[in-house]
Amino acid sequence: MNGTIVSEQDNNTPPHLDPASVGIVTPQTLHFDEPLTLECERVLPSFDLVIETYGELNADKSNAILICHALSGSHHAAGYHSENDTKAGWWDNLIGNGKAIDTSRFFVVCLNNIGSCHGSTGPTTVNPATGEIWGADFPLITIKDWVKTQVMLSDRLGIAKWHAIVGGSMGGMQALQWSVDYPDRLERAVIIASTPKLSAQNIAFNEVARQSILSDPDFHDGWYLKHGTYPRRGLILARMVGHITYITEEAMKAKFGRDLKSGKFMYGFDVEFQVESYLRYQGERFSKNFDANTYLLMTKALDYFDPTRDYTADELDEKEALKQTLARTQCQFLIVSFTTDWRFTPERSVEIVDALMANDKRVSFVNVDAPHGHDSFLFDIPRYTTAVRGFLNAHIIARQTQGDITPQEISQLARQ
Repeated sequence: MNGTIVSEQDNNTPPHLDPASVGIVTPQTLHFDEPLTLECERVLPSFDLVIETYGELNADKSNAILICHALSGSHHAAGYHSENDTKAGWWDNLIGNGKAIDTSRFFVVCLNNIGSCHGSTGPTTVNPATGEIWGADFPLITIKDWVKTQVMLSDRLGIAKWHAIVGGSMGGMQALQWSVDYPDRLERAVIIASTPKLSAQNIAFNEVARQSILSDPDFHDGWYLKHGTYPRRGLILARMVGHITYITEEAMKAKFGRDLKSGKFMYGFDVEFQVESYLRYQGERFSKNFDANTYLLMTKALDYFDPTRDYTADELDEKEALKQTLARTQCQFLIVSFTTDWRFTPERSVEIVDALMANDKRVSFVNVDAPHGHDSFLFDIPRYTTAVRGFLNAHIIARQTQGDITPQEISQLARQ
């Protein structure tokens, strides 16, 4: 099992005591006094980043891995926050002792991006200029802005070059942006279930989700906290729309089919089909743990993402623009897609691979057969996790053999 620790805990053992778990972790809040100029040309005079770290940083600081979260993610990628916590971090099946991102070998950092609602500076935090909640006044942000803050975090931690930057979905976009904007500051990029830019269809899905929030009477132009309200219905609808795109028709059919909740038609507009009940549950749960203004900001950041901006002429076609942009990169790449992902299809990953190969860059590509759709990147799928483990550990083998490892060798490691 390539060094994977198999837990022998019984059902009565607390999950944080699992030997493969990073255990109980405590988030840290780092304050940055430096002004941050955003792409929208507004300036944050200062900001906070909430982070979690797992594993130990080695003496030469060469074993650090940065985890970039997706739309609804946070800094809490692995482990538990207390002895009574039963819900692990969102990527706990990949991060831990002996897992694909092995904390016995690597120092792993996950941060909560600005604009989010999990502690870093965002719409739910206080604007120092007014002493009030930022709310709708919080500026629009981009993937490029996030990467800039992550570079500032790297400097604060004293990490001149990341061993790898890893992300799924929107997190993969951040890893790709890193490789273009700061090519000499990462050795590897792992881009999972991602895309070089959003399609018109994806932008359309995001717009429907945003309109669900914006049209909620309780939204109050983003000042709902001042009014003592919350656009719960709009956020529920937004999540329901998004969730449909994360899973496959086959998965819905297998799990729900056309099963009725009560076993018969009720001839009304309340929940009748099991799939309706499931979507409403997902929406309700999400609405209790996320912020509406943050959802708007995150989806706009997705829409704006285009790593070729600032590096190529406007008249170039997309394929040539991506090729010219990725010529800047210096790191090795692992690109992972999933066969049933129709939000960011494997063809979008192939666009990245083709552009890298056209520049003779070192890239490995794995298209994983999985039934979970876009959400596959969150699951423990052996071919997927083995590919990530092999790619991240390849540097150790390369140093032991005193030679530069080839893309073919990395691909072979990924299949072991």
